Amino acid sequence: MKYLFVVLACLANAIAGSARAEPTKLRFILDWKAQGPGAWYYVARDKGYFAAEGLDVTIDQGDGSAAAVSKVMTGTYDAGFGDINAIIQNAAQRPGEQPVMVYLVYNRAPYALIVKADGPIKTLKDMEGHTLAAPAGSATERMFKPLAIKNGVDAAQVKVLNAAPNLIEQLLVNGQADGIAQFAPTSYMNFLGIKKDPEKDFRWFFYSENGLDLYSNGILVSQKLLKEKPDAVRGLVKAINKAIMDVSANPALGIAVLKEVEPLTNPELERQRLVYTIDQQLRTDEVAKLGLGDLDDARLAAAIKTVCEAYTLPRTPTSDEVFNRGFLPPKADRMLPARQ
Repeated sequence: MKYLFVVLACLANAIAGSARAEPTKLRFILDWKAQGPGAWYYVARDKGYFAAEGLDVTIDQGDGSAAAVSKVMTGTYDAGFGDINAIIQNAAQRPGEQPVMVYLVYNRAPYALIVKADGPIKTLKDMEGHTLAAPAGSATERMFKPLAIKNGVDAAQVKVLNAAPNLIEQLLVNGQADGIAQFAPTSYMNFLGIKKDPEKDFRWFFYSENGLDLYSNGILVSQKLLKEKPDAVRGLVKAINKAIMDVSANPALGIAVLKEVEPLTNPELERQRLVYTIDQQLRTDEVAKLGLGDLDDARLAAAIKTVCEAYTLPRTPTSDEVFNRGFLPPKADRMLPARQ
């Protein structure tokens, strides 16, 4: 009896110790500022989805999709939301050090080159001899070279002007740049914010419509986290997926949480930005088939080939070096719901 009591006591202590176990702390970096399309990360945090997976996630705002990849690779962050094409470049140049994408969010890349409707740029070729503005660390600028190659444009004849993110649209409007390379949802809503008509006042060259069928942003994790804490990776993906599904069904939920994070948020503008992003970057035929988070292997292989050829990279990474679907929730949990 005494032995049984000791065993039970030890078991009770073990259970209590497990209940008191500290959550796994993760540092997560966004691609950009706290805007509508980033709302689901804050929902996952503030609604307890991360906590339910035993995670304590710190979310920091970012300064570019490609920059987010670099910051995860250097170990400054454990995970983030960044550009798959930047992963390809790093995998080619520094194999084994590159982050790995574990959940693709932007199935259709939001890359766009935007010019004034009444300006001198009528075709992409017309950008030669003109100035293209983009934020430093921008994935859209980084993918301009492959776009140029696909369309017979000499990228060396295009002057690139890097500027603060909040100035990019103004540079175009004020004539200090002849074109800008931006995520479409970012510029579309920023034009509305400065009382411009995105459809009538500007001409849009979407990369996806001009020979560059690329994937874009998703959840990426460091090699260290992938190898040492796979359960944390699985929990991170599960929590974010749940938040994306909730916000896709009810964008107002995301905007309400975003307003708490950033009190100066313009709720209506960010709601429009969020809905635009969901409809343009997430709701695709491929997502309807595969579920959000996954991708088509042949399409990824083609993208890897395009990026490697455009930058004359020293090696061609395998798809497995760039994307790992082993942490995805079941497909049924990743099917985008209809909007309420």
